[in-house]
Amino acid sequence: MRIQAPMRVSHSWVQHLNASPEAVFPLLCPVRETEWVNGWDPELVLSHSGVAEPGCIFITPGETAESIWVTTDYVAPERIAFLKVTPGRTVGEIDIRLHREGEAATAMDVTYTYTALSPAGEDDVGAFTAATYRAFMEEWERELGHFLETGEKLAPEHST
Repeated sequence: MRIQAPMRVSHSWVQHLNASPEAVFPLLCPVRETEWVNGWDPELVLSHSGVAEPGCIFITPGETAESIWVTTDYVAPERIAFLKVTPGRTVGEIDIRLHREGEAATAMDVTYTYTALSPAGEDDVGAFTAATYRAFMEEWERELGHFLETGEKLAPEHST
């Protein structure tokens, strides 16, 4: 058996949203994200409530393979975490923590950590750069902020 450290990368970002954690948190759900995330199309596998909850499982399509997601931590309205497995490629950990900023705003710490499972996964992890993550987080913040402000999904041409 050959044991070696896998290729791994982690990036964090703080989003600032003009809504309370109580308003933001329910939208961090595979089902509710379809209301505000362009291109988000998960398949719900397991949820007793029909939305995010501890142990919720869902699948998302991908460019190279489907990913299986499991909600691993759920403390409303403070934090939610997911394990994202793309078989034969990567394991991802997504950790989201919400902090109240004043009476009606939220600072949301979002950390994505990916670990490669194969040479193809190493390509995926290598492509997950700080610049790529920053662009992803800025788009996410723009889409979520727009939805919180208007109740409507931001038109795709206004997303990056």
